[in-house]
Amino acid sequence: MKITFYGHACLGIEVSEVHILVDPFISGNPKASDIDITALKADYILLTHAHQDHILDAETIAKNTNAVIVSNYEVATHYEKLGFEVHPMNHGGQWDFEFGNLKYVNAIHTSSFPDGSYGGQPGGFVIEGERKNIYIAGDTALTMDMKLIPLQTQLDLAIFPIGDNFTMGIDDAILASDFVQCDKILGYHFDTFGYIEIDHEEAKRKFFDKDKDLMLLDIGESIEL
Repeated sequence: MKITFYGHACLGIEVSEVHILVDPFISGNPKASDIDITALKADYILLTHAHQDHILDAETIAKNTNAVIVSNYEVATHYEKLGFEVHPMNHGGQWDFEFGNLKYVNAIHTSSFPDGSYGGQPGGFVIEGERKNIYIAGDTALTMDMKLIPLQTQLDLAIFPIGDNFTMGIDDAILASDFVQCDKILGYHFDTFGYIEIDHEEAKRKFFDKDKDLMLLDIGESIEL
């Protein structure tokens, strides 16, 4: 399983030769100006919620790739009405896709489209594929529901928002890693704009002091699980 960071909360995931794109917000992010969205591969686009900084490039990329858009019922229905192929989900539900099992799990946040219309309830995803399991938390506060995840899935990587202000920050993400029983963390949703800028070295030190590994990738950088 290969995971590439495209800035903010956007990830590319390659598993079983299937390309997954998560929360594509690239063209509106000056820090990701070197990423060419027309060159991205996507068989599936996973959307955690409807905020613009998570869906901005979903339509363009879906048109270019014919990707299936996977999200909560309300977000999926929105794109279905626009003519895209979708797979709707809701909290607690799971589905066996060609890349593995995908479960839609709870997140505490808000969700609305840029025009203010209702975007359903936000969520995160647990992906079990290629004998590797990852948790993509989406935009969320620290929540006790995270403790449910390790009851069913032993994680190899947890991906947490760490920018604070709109989501949980570093200290809550450390607690979240305890809740999901995973000490290997990929941070995202940080540095894109002033409200969520972080001190990288301090963040890594705080995780290290708790015997945990926080990875902060450069935009375009990848890791292999």
